[in-house]
Amino acid sequence: MASMKRNKTRYPGVFFIVNRGKEKVYYIMYRKGGKQIEEKVGKQFADDMTPARASGVRADRMQGKSLSNSDTRQKEAQETSDWSVGSLWNEYSTTLRNPRPDINRWNKHLKTKFSKKKPKDLVKIDTDRIRTNLLKSRSPQTVKHVLALLRRILNYGIKQGHISPLAFKIEMPRVDNAKTEDLTPDELERLLRVLEESPHTRAASIMKIALFSGMRRGEIFKLKWTDVDFQRGFICIRDPKGGKSQDIPLNANTRDVIEAIPNNGEFLFPSRAKSGHVSNISKHANAIKKAARLPDDFRPMHGLRHLYATLLANSGKVDMYTLQKLLTHKSPEMTQRYAHLRDEVLKKASCEIDTIFSTIGK
Repeated sequence: MASMKRNKTRYPGVFFIVNRGKEKVYYIMYRKGGKQIEEKVGKQFADDMTPARASGVRADRMQGKSLSNSDTRQKEAQETSDWSVGSLWNEYSTTLRNPRPDINRWNKHLKTKFSKKKPKDLVKIDTDRIRTNLLKSRSPQTVKHVLALLRRILNYGIKQGHISPLAFKIEMPRVDNAKTEDLTPDELERLLRVLEESPHTRAASIMKIALFSGMRRGEIFKLKWTDVDFQRGFICIRDPKGGKSQDIPLNANTRDVIEAIPNNGEFLFPSRAKSGHVSNISKHANAIKKAARLPDDFRPMHGLRHLYATLLANSGKVDMYTLQKLLTHKSPEMTQRYAHLRDEVLKKASCEIDTIFSTIGK
């Protein structure tokens, strides 16, 4: 600014310069506490600043009705320094629509180490250490969920103006999303039998819907009766992981399961408190898994979604595009993990020509 011409106005202590964009930038000068202060108050167009408005700002600053730019920055710095990760979590958690999973992650993995930590004091080794330690006993996907929660808490604080951005990026563990899960015919038969006989009827119904429709766990938990169109034969999945709401066909097996569920409110599977929907069936789902003697690494819910996709891909009757739509995958790349199964079916079909030619002339 020293090299730019200062232009006086008819208001004492108010002047302007013309920037490279030919826009006037207004400044004020005043004394406070024996100290000469000179600061910018706004631009002509961007801030709708005028000499009269600038003079009003100057008067307020001199009378102590508003803080100087320097004092404002100092106050903001002081305010941001008062926020801990724990206090950010307390505020952020009130904005969650389904807080239980994140509450569990916070209490189990983050609360002890980060609750009293000030974001401004965080260094990369803090997040590297928790990632390394958790990977010793937890899956990469679980660790990713924990670190993603920490990142969301901090991003919330930044967005609200409570804290300044971190000086480093939180590194996530690599997750093999290409994993698929399958069951042998005997294991599938045992599972179906246990699902029919299980005393945990709610968990069994949810698992059946996952197996028969390929829906995600959270999508089933949030299902409302108004989402099921028995007449058209479709289920509306609202806010799926892949993006906007969309419909999937209501097949006969899924219809039978849903029609057998008592209609006791807004949701197909209301919470015990009747104030929302069920959010966790791990205990009963694992009991069903154990009774069916399924493999230890088979996930009771997400594994059923994989099994649904695997069975369709193995049938050789469903193309990858259709499978993508049924699974509500946002991109075809996510569905490609099942492509090798269909390739095997095609190879077997292609070999039939060998059989045909081998019989000719015999």
